[in-house]
Amino acid sequence: MMKTSKIEWTEATWNPSTGCNKVTAGCKHCYAETMAKRLKAMGAPGYENGFDFTLMPERLDMPMRIKKPTKFFVNSMSDLFHEDMPFDFLDKVFDVIRATPHHTYQILTKRENILEAYCRTRSIPENVWLGVTVEFQKAKKRIDVLRNINAHIRFLSVEPLLEDLGKLDLTNIHWVIVGGESGSKARPMKPEWALKVKQQCHEQDVAFFFKQWGTWGGDGIRRSKKANGRILAGKEWNEEPDYGFI
Repeated sequence: MMKTSKIEWTEATWNPSTGCNKVTAGCKHCYAETMAKRLKAMGAPGYENGFDFTLMPERLDMPMRIKKPTKFFVNSMSDLFHEDMPFDFLDKVFDVIRATPHHTYQILTKRENILEAYCRTRSIPENVWLGVTVEFQKAKKRIDVLRNINAHIRFLSVEPLLEDLGKLDLTNIHWVIVGGESGSKARPMKPEWALKVKQQCHEQDVAFFFKQWGTWGGDGIRRSKKANGRILAGKEWNEEPDYGFI
């Protein structure tokens, strides 16, 4: 389904597939899983299978119906490079992306090996922002895969940030999003972890976006996500990559 999004760094979502499965500790409290189960209970179309991976071919042409240039987060309810995603269906997704150059598509994955395999024989359209999740140090290997893929914009989603990431090599990375975890079982994010990422972004001339504190504020107090807000080091960080050349 495609709809206006409350996610701070995008405008709308498009889900040509739904459902996923946990691959790392970062997936432990997956918002999409909770939402999918709720939508199934409500009888929402497309969620009859709950959070089981499901192709949605009837949704493929949805962006083609939208004339206004829009920034879409692709598969907010799944992973476009899921193990059960057929490459021929992925080809159809990218055909739609190429056919709608007035839109921008943000694609994020935790499955860098499948992303790499797909890109060995296929190119990424110019209107795609391609990203990987880096929630802890072991996930930094995904950055090396991403930086070697020929995408016009490459970005990192450092959310939920679960530990100090240490030194980051942001060569060929254009944008970094940082956020804490939300929900009743959220794990806290320490301010110094987020500040270290911000500092390295600015040292390496990479755009920095602070999405949220989540359930735990920068002062270590548990509140609603809205109450904790988005202030880091005295301001909201809404930087975006320079994509004027696209």
